[in-house]
This record gives sequence, structure tokens and C-alpha cells, in this order.
Amino acid sequence: MMKGNFAANRGRSRLVVLPALLATTMLTSVSAAIAATDTSGTLETVVVTAEKRSEDLQKVPMNVQAFTTEKLSQLNLTDFTDFAKYMPSVTYAVSGQGSNGGPGFANITMRGIASDQNGNHSGPLPTVGVYLDEQPITTIGGTLDVPTYDVERVEALSGPQGTLYGASSESGTIRIITNKPNTDAFAAGYNVEVNSVDHGGIGYLANGMVNLPLTDNVAVRIVAWDEHDAGYIDNVHGTRTYPTSGVTINNATAAKKDYNTVDKLGGRAALQIDLDENWTITPSITAQSEDSKGLFAFDPSVGDLEVTHFLPEYVKDRWYQAALTIQGKVGNLDLLYSGGYMNRSVHSAADYTDYSFWYDTLYGSGAYIYNNAGIVIDPSQYILGMDGFTKESHEFRVSTSKDSRLRFVGGAFYERQSHHILQDYKINGIADAITVPGWPDTLWLTNQMRVDRDYALFGELAYDILPDLTLTGGIRFFQADNSLSGFFGFSSGYSSHTGVVNCTVPPPVPTPYHSLPCQNLNKHVDDNGETHKVNLTWHIDDDRMVYATYSTGFRPGGVNRNGNLPPYSPDGVSNYEIGWKTSWNADTLRFNGAFYWEDWNNFQFSFLGPNSLTIIANGGQASVKGAEFEAMWLPVEGLTLSTAGAYNDAQLTADYCGNVGVTVCPGTAKAPKGTQLPITPKWKVNATARYEFTVDDFKAHVQGSLVHQSGTWSDLRILERGLIGQSPAYTTFDFTTGVDRNNWSLELFVENAFDERAQLGRYAECTPGVCGHEPYILVAQPRTIGLKFGQRF
Repeated sequence: MMKGNFAANRGRSRLVVLPALLATTMLTSVSAAIAATDTSGTLETVVVTAEKRSEDLQKVPMNVQAFTTEKLSQLNLTDFTDFAKYMPSVTYAVSGQGSNGGPGFANITMRGIASDQNGNHSGPLPTVGVYLDEQPITTIGGTLDVPTYDVERVEALSGPQGTLYGASSESGTIRIITNKPNTDAFAAGYNVEVNSVDHGGIGYLANGMVNLPLTDNVAVRIVAWDEHDAGYIDNVHGTRTYPTSGVTINNATAAKKDYNTVDKLGGRAALQIDLDENWTITPSITAQSEDSKGLFAFDPSVGDLEVTHFLPEYVKDRWYQAALTIQGKVGNLDLLYSGGYMNRSVHSAADYTDYSFWYDTLYGSGAYIYNNAGIVIDPSQYILGMDGFTKESHEFRVSTSKDSRLRFVGGAFYERQSHHILQDYKINGIADAITVPGWPDTLWLTNQMRVDRDYALFGELAYDILPDLTLTGGIRFFQADNSLSGFFGFSSGYSSHTGVVNCTVPPPVPTPYHSLPCQNLNKHVDDNGETHKVNLTWHIDDDRMVYATYSTGFRPGGVNRNGNLPPYSPDGVSNYEIGWKTSWNADTLRFNGAFYWEDWNNFQFSFLGPNSLTIIANGGQASVKGAEFEAMWLPVEGLTLSTAGAYNDAQLTADYCGNVGVTVCPGTAKAPKGTQLPITPKWKVNATARYEFTVDDFKAHVQGSLVHQSGTWSDLRILERGLIGQSPAYTTFDFTTGVDRNNWSLELFVENAFDERAQLGRYAECTPGVCGHEPYILVAQPRTIGLKFGQRF
């Protein structure tokens, strides 16, 4: 069982002045405004490490969109849901594993490789890998909410990256690269912000950094942040009467205005030790505590930006990630070891009364909810969740000089991630006979341990056939193991089909489980194979290049937690791509782009089956025909125009039948050939105009940006689409103006200036055939006006 939600754009944050950090550094610094030009009046050179070596972005033969420190600041992008707006090939949905649709549960997709929004804890692995520096941080059910304060750049690598980045990079990779300690000089800075959300509350933000050289070869860099994001969804007063029992519930104690707030406190510390001129060691740690309340979507049957919910709703998300990078040289070889360990704990509560009400209304299920006296009682259900994640990764990599005619990058990779899943579906006061043994008031219990392991050997070889013509080939050999064990279901007094009646191991069940009533699930699958890549690049001259790429990506299979269903098989993407990167007019105009065709074979599709239990099946075949582009132009001094966009025609190339293991539909297909895949819009474009000028001793700027995307569906299946509805096309506008002088800056911004009620997604709390009568809509944050001040020295 689950609730499928979406991540919301959020307001900024809480004005708390990080006393320890600010007092230590006496921080005073400018919020950087994008430097779209350098001192010579040309477009800036962006260095990326997309191919695991430092290269000029314009020389990398793949579609990479990069946001530098300056660009992140210019567009006021502070977290994933912000910068995803300006990444045309990137879309996301949010898992419903006890989440409230808020931050930290984004399931990311790229180039239309998306079949559903169900990011359940026992669902498929993601199709996009997310990295913090050199370490993967992708988890089942959602990616960490990592703020982009003091970040060097964010890279989005479109298309399969399975050669260098592995199993969770089937459709692309996103990399967040932090600023590293610098032994050259002391530096420090801070930013503070206050903002107001229309129809909502007040948000605040404070963040700061200090870079401190300790000796000539040792430096430390510390970053901290404290935020309060304003709410804008109202939980309004209301009642609900269950038809079977006649019980009426009232939310008078839960009703609250602007109840979907977020409070975030975190920091990052890194130490750099230069052992000599060839070897550097960089240990680091990042940690965050994030509390979100309420629901980040509204119920249109109640009102605009309103819901009527009755029971507690919150997510308490705590995580840390420790990492170690060792870089060095042996002769002409560059060596790198990267290791990381992540630990994440999520405690949550979710109102599940929609499930209770609609099952009672349609099937009279409330008649089976009674107390020890045999009296039918209030069947209102809620979920208490406790999810524990760990992720350990190790990579060793060796590369030759990038200036050699024959170049090589290769290495070995290992990753182990675990997820202890505890989802407790409770109804207060139910009879002992229908309670899961050992769990008072629990109607349904999910208590499982999931473990995913990945092993890989990889390499890429590039050879300059001619000075201007390069052939690259790459391959990755992999093995993936997935196991899922524990308990799920009802008590034997409530169900004769699911739960205790299917147990094969009686209590006590050994660790790592917590108070397991018995064990009815213990499955394991493994996959192995290879992915590959071939690229041919022609450098027409120093400013223009074209390339052709064939590449593949994969996603391992896994276990269905319903023991009567078979495991689901791996799926894979084959990518055929032609692209170009060009600079014109003395590097004052750039135009990059690509055309691609992707075949998605045997794709994994997860959906809610009986009792709203997640089922994963291989859905069949799909293809994506698309194009991406990015352009930047400096028409006159001080004026920068930029735009980026993507077109993705993603659709089924065969009927989807809806039954596990069935590829030829015996009757009407659940989704016929030609059906548009969900989540991804056909069109997503953005454009920005920025003008920088001088007034006396002040540097000033004005900027306007727009984001447009076409309509999307939240489900693959036609019937469910009819119930949930389509999210229509929308366009939003953002504006900023500001000044800076010496070491300080001041900026006024307006986001979603015309208060567009942009629908980012739609969902139902349980199986659409039941709860689809009451869909929820996730919208872009209403108009937000803010003022931020920063200093640096």
C-alpha cells in the first residue's frame, strides 16, 4: 500500500544567523550574480568532469547542461526542485512511501524514460543516477534533498551513462560538485533572505561558508545552512461520514492555515591535505535534518490550495554522508579512489482516511473494522513509517593524460545499499483478532529489509584517428543482486490470503527485523551483463564539433513483495544520438544540441494492485524520439540572452496488457500502442534575459526568466488517466533586480510572478480505481517575493 505524491517547489527559508559559523569568520560576502561573460566580453568557459576527467564543456561530445556557482545564484536555485525547472530533459515525481509529497522524495527521470510515479520502497530502482561529488546518493523512493549552497556546479548528463556511471544511470546522471578547500587564501561569505508566499506565510534563509588554510598544504572548508520554507496549503475544517458505520469524524484539532512548512538545518565540512605535488586526500562529511509538515498538494473538491485531512502528517528526515577521495599520479597515470557511506533515517506519519472512506463507500469494508466487543468502529486509517537507509560505495579509477592521442579511463566499482522498511497502517481501537500479532492497533504491517548490491568493471578508450577525428569505445561489465525479505500483510483474523496466513518462518525471526510477527517473504534475484558505448567526434575547427553516439543503459530486476508473483526482469535503453556544439562570432554566441532516438526494452512498470499493494511487471516496449538544444548570446555589452529546451515524443511501441508476464493482450489493452508515457511533457523550454550595467559605483542588474512545459499524465493506463486527469500545460515567469558594490550585494526577486497555478502532477491516495474519485493536485509554489543580502571577503 502507498500514497503516490509529487515533490513541491518550496519557498525559501528561516532567518537564523548560524552563530557559530558567522562568529568564527566575521563573514561578509557577495551573493554571486552570474558572470555570463568574462573580462574579455566573451561567454565564460565551463569546465566539467562528465567523462571523469576535467574538460571544457564545449569539447565534451555529449549533451551536458551545467549550472555554475554564478548561474545557480543568478537564477536563485537552491535545491533540486529549483534547478530541475531549468533542465529541459529532467522531470520528476515523488514516491508515496509515507511521504507527504514534500522534499527528499524526488524520483528523477530524463528524456522521457518514465513509466509511472510509484516510487514505493519495494519498487524498481531509479533510472537516473545522482552523485554528490564522486559518490552516488540515489536511494529507492527518492533522492536526498541536497541544498546547492557553496556548490561549484551542477551537471546534467542526458542519455544512458551506463559505461562510466552504472546501473542507476539508465536515462542520465545528475552530479552535484561542491567547492573544495583551497590552501591559497582565506575566504568567507554569508547570505540572508526573507520572502513572502502569496496565499501563504513568511520564509527565511541564512547560509554561510568559510575556507581556512591551516598550513601551506592543509585547508578546511565549512558550510552551514538554516531554512524555514513557508507553507501555502490550508487544512480547512470539515467532517466525513463513513456509510457503513455512520461514524462522523471531525478535523477541528488538525485544521490549520499554511500547514505544509519545511524546516531545514545542515552543514558540510571538507578537509584537503596535499601530501606532495602529486597526491591529495580529501575527507568530507555532509549532514542535514529536515522536518516537513502537512501535505504539499491540494484537493480540488475542497478548494484552491485546500485539503480537509484529519490525522497527523509529517516527515522527519535525517541523513549524513561521509566521503573520502584520494587523488594522485604514478608516472603518466592519474589515479583516484572514492569511497562513501550514507545513512538516512526517515520517520513519517500520513493521513490515510481517503483509503478508509472510499473502500468503505465502494465495498463496505468498514463493516469488518470492529473492537473487542464486536462493535463496528471508526475505520479511519493512518500510517506510521520508519525507513532506514544505508549506502556504501567504493570506486577505483585510473586514467591517462587527456592530451595523449590514445586515452583511457577505467576502473572498478562496488556498491551496497540497504533499506529497512517499516510501514505501520493503524486504526485506533481495533479488535485483537484483526490486529497484526505484537503490533497493537495495526491492521496492516510492512516490515522488510531490502538489499541491493552492484559490482562493475568499466573502461573507455579514445583514439584520435586524425587530429580532428576521435573514436571512443566503452564497456561496463556488471553484476547486480537484489533481495527482499521480512513480513507484509494482515493478521490471520482479518485475511485468509495475505499476511500471517502465508508465513513460512514463525517468530521469533532473527535480526535485522524489528519485532517481526513471522516471515512470509524471502526472495533474491541477480543479473549480470554489459553495457557499451561507441562515439565518433569530428572537430570541424576549434569552435565547432559534431558527434554521433550509440550507447546503452540498464536497470536491474528485482523482487515483487507479493510472494505469489514472479520477480521482474531487467530493462534496458538503447540510445542513437547525433549532436553538435558550436561557438560563433568570437565566442559571443553558442548553440548546442542533439537529436536522439531511444528504445526502451522490457520496461519495468509498477502499479497498485489488490489492497493497494505495489506490483512491478515488465510492461513491454517504448521509444523516445527527441531533441535538446541550448543557446546563449551576447548581442550587446551587458546583455545576455539564453534559452534551452527539449522535445520528447515518448510512447508505447506495443500494447500494455496490465497483467504480470502477459505480452499479448487477451482483451482490451490497459494502454494501447502509441500511448504517451507518463510524467514527461512533450515540450519543456526556458529562456532568460539578463542586463548588467553600472550606476555610479554600483553594479546593477535586471533579469527575467520564463519556464514552459506542455501537459503531462500521471499514469500509463487509460482508465486510470480518466480518473486522475491530466496536468495541463503551463508557463511561469521569474524576475530579479539587484545591485552590488565592493563586497556586498542586495537583490529583490519575484518567482511565479503571475501566480500561475501550474500543475506539477496529480495522484490518488490509493488505487486509482478506488481513490481516483478524489484526486490531489501538486502545484508550483504560488507567487513568492523575496529580498536577499550577501557579503563576501
